Amino acid sequence: MQRNATTRYPILLVHGLFGFERIGHFELFHDVKDALKTANNRVFVPHLSATYNNEVRGEQLLTQIDRVRRGTGASKVNLIGHSQGALAARYAAALAPHAVASVTSVSGPNHGSELADFLRKALVPGRLPEAVAQNVATLFADFISLLSGNVTLPQSALAALNALTTEGVGDFNDKFPQGLPTTWGGHGPAQVNGVHYYSWSGVLPVAGLPTLDPVQGVCRALSQYFMTEGEHNDGFVGRFSSHLGQVIRSDYPLDHLGTLRRPAGSITVPLDPIELYVEHASRLRAANL
Repeated sequence: MQRNATTRYPILLVHGLFGFERIGHFELFHDVKDALKTANNRVFVPHLSATYNNEVRGEQLLTQIDRVRRGTGASKVNLIGHSQGALAARYAAALAPHAVASVTSVSGPNHGSELADFLRKALVPGRLPEAVAQNVATLFADFISLLSGNVTLPQSALAALNALTTEGVGDFNDKFPQGLPTTWGGHGPAQVNGVHYYSWSGVLPVAGLPTLDPVQGVCRALSQYFMTEGEHNDGFVGRFSSHLGQVIRSDYPLDHLGTLRRPAGSITVPLDPIELYVEHASRLRAANL
């Protein structure tokens, strides 16, 4: 465990698509939150819609940032967003830079997801009808919300899918470009309007390495739908598409959910993904954040 990993400002862990804080005794960010709290950090998990576009989820996040600031007396917060949570964090930082010390994107589709592009194109007449897909996905999101207790939050799976396509994120980036690289695969500005920007992500581990993790199997199956970054993706997001601000590393041997939790059934574990968050807390502390 890293020492000197207590940040100046509270940390908010922002979930992505179909995410939640807790269902029963299961917490999405359980290991990450425990590790950060062990390092004496104040850690919170905002309640956001499981499915909706980036702006709606970003507005929900802004409300909860204010709540955390009032409750803790802190003037700012550190946002760590996983997957679509990174886009909500970017939105909040763009609109309220005075309240956000840093934004960290973990496996964030900051330039869109080729998987979302494929799924969106599949929703055409003669294939899976858009209304059916919307209803099924939204019902699933409603089910997650019911289990997690967030029954009052709006859901729209189609809005979420549109917001994650290359075109959808491109439109989002035109409005909120803070931290984005100007060249494909490069680093973005490390600081904009007083907000520090960081990112890290992974790519699927080398095929053939032994694993009993079913999640990684799903990610491998989904990776076949990537064209531009066919050899460099985590099953949901391409490596270079994840870049934002100071890129810590974008080729950790981790699938999309592997940057959020320890893999199940792995015979060999090249690194502990939870330790990455503690290392980052130490990095934030060193920056007086």
